Amino acid sequence: MHLPLVNAQNKSIDSINGLIEKSKDNSFSIDEKLHFALKSSEIANRTNVDSIILMANRNLSMRYFESEKYDDYISLNRKNFELARRINDSSAITVAGSNLGSLYRYYEKNDSSYYYYSQALKYYQADEISEPKATALLYLADIQQIEKIYVGAEEAAIKSIIILNRLPETQNRLDKLWNAYNLMGIISRELGNYQKALEYYEKSNFYAKKIKDGFINEAYSINNQAYVYRQIGNFEKAIELYKSLLPLRYKYEEADPSFYPTILTNIAATELESENYDFKLVLSKLRKSYSLAKKLDDNVLRMNVAMHISKLYFQAAQNDSVYKYANEALKISSEVSANELKQEALLLLSKITNGEDAKAYLLQHIKLSDSLIKESRNVRNKYARIEFETDQLEAENEKIEAENKQISRENLYLIFISIGLLLTAILVYIVISQRAKNRKLKLIQVQQKANEDIYNLMLSQQDKVDEARTQEKKRISEELHDGVLGRLFGTRLSLDSINFKDGKEAMTTRANYIGQLKTIEEDIRKISHELNTDFVSGSGFMDIVSELIENQTKAYGLKYSFDYTDDISWDSVSNKTKINIYRIIQESMQNIYKHANAKAIKISISLENNVICLDIIDDGEGFDTSKSKKGIGLKNMTSRIEDINGKITFTSQSGNGTIVNVKIPYTNQST
Repeated sequence: MHLPLVNAQNKSIDSINGLIEKSKDNSFSIDEKLHFALKSSEIANRTNVDSIILMANRNLSMRYFESEKYDDYISLNRKNFELARRINDSSAITVAGSNLGSLYRYYEKNDSSYYYYSQALKYYQADEISEPKATALLYLADIQQIEKIYVGAEEAAIKSIIILNRLPETQNRLDKLWNAYNLMGIISRELGNYQKALEYYEKSNFYAKKIKDGFINEAYSINNQAYVYRQIGNFEKAIELYKSLLPLRYKYEEADPSFYPTILTNIAATELESENYDFKLVLSKLRKSYSLAKKLDDNVLRMNVAMHISKLYFQAAQNDSVYKYANEALKISSEVSANELKQEALLLLSKITNGEDAKAYLLQHIKLSDSLIKESRNVRNKYARIEFETDQLEAENEKIEAENKQISRENLYLIFISIGLLLTAILVYIVISQRAKNRKLKLIQVQQKANEDIYNLMLSQQDKVDEARTQEKKRISEELHDGVLGRLFGTRLSLDSINFKDGKEAMTTRANYIGQLKTIEEDIRKISHELNTDFVSGSGFMDIVSELIENQTKAYGLKYSFDYTDDISWDSVSNKTKINIYRIIQESMQNIYKHANAKAIKISISLENNVICLDIIDDGEGFDTSKSKKGIGLKNMTSRIEDINGKITFTSQSGNGTIVNVKIPYTNQST
């Protein structure tokens, strides 16, 4: 490669790196950061160097995600994935594969998610202990469990647990351990290993208790345990566990309003299954659940309750009521594709009807059963095919690698032949290079002369600087001697002359001279200020935050108030902490603008018991904190605060706005 081409490429790389750094700088807006990332990718593509293109595009994909441009995010990650495979960059393959697997899982495209997660896992080191690998295994296991591939799901979940247990404990990892053990409980239950399922649910409950605000996780674990006890016929224990959740109903209802009617339904269903029940009491519970489900507009819950009511009436041989509620369950199950419950409803209706109606219900039941068996087989075949195609792709890659080795050997032979030609060319080169050396020597001499000229110029400039300093000192000396000192001397003599005089005229004269002394004092202060011209003032952290809040609220059309304390020495706070505080405020205001429909926000920063407290309050619509904690934005905010050993809480109710509270340890290093 010629020298000019090398220099041009180096300039391009410097430009790309500079733009990438700008795209990560949180002092810029999301749109500005995306613009920098797009520009870096554009320059990278012009270099035609795969590794440089991949570097710029990986950064661009994260900016797409940050800007919520998910279609562009998917498209670019697919390109990154193929490019990373072509140049065999295992790190880039795992990142792009996991990114795609995660987003496809969010969109419930399980086959695509499974494909990319399984691809990513092939490029992790066998003994690698990392959270991304554990996460990929956990989500792969979850997909397999949903698709009823239980053996593969169990294997992946166990591997995920092993890795998570070897990593330092964080709230995020505790949540993943709860998920993994809960998943193992579901798998064991579906495989009929009920005792093992109870052990796994007990373990998931152990981790739920360690999670901050993990009461919902704990409730799910207990509910799942109770369901296993129902399946093994221990109805008394199942009812005991269900009832243990009822005293906490108000705590659970805030996070999940359907929780209480669900537990009430489970208790009634368990009593019905035990065949030792009071008809009126069970019916009362089910009717209450049914009423709450209708009030919540929860069709799935209403469908389940209707099915249990129809079973209760079936036991009491009240076929008209059976027909009414079973038909309702059948209708909703068809709408929401709840095939297992649809089977139950069809079978029950076939038992209480006669003639052609009974036959029609039974035929539908059989047809649906056959369809589900076929679908289950197709799903297993589909995932087996994904595995097969993946293995085929690996085999093709190995074949290409072998061909490349053969080409390398052939190239080696060509090299030996080329060496002979090269030796011949060296003789010619020596002659040419000698001439080049002579030219180079002349160039060096010219450069030396230029360096001498530059050095002399630098000396000349330094002399000018020194001369300017001397002149300035002389000026100040003259001002002090001729101006200030002369006036002081004159004022002193005048005061001496009236020292022994009394009367109104003497007082007036002395007052006049005191005024002159004040004027001289101002002149001295002015000279002192001029001497202090080396001081450069810069914006403090609170100025930067104030500017962010003012600009963002103006752009979003929000009223705001911002209060902060002067007790915090921000110079002693780490840049990482300040950046994360800045980012939390920025992301919160963006969330308020996008989702809250708020009119005003209140932001305050205070210091309490050596803890920096940040509160962000809006008057918007509020949201369901239990559901939104699964969202991408709030997880990112939680991850940021955990990274600096802080804590973040979200308090919100529908129609009553939202409070974001952040607490970060503070140590004044200057004290």
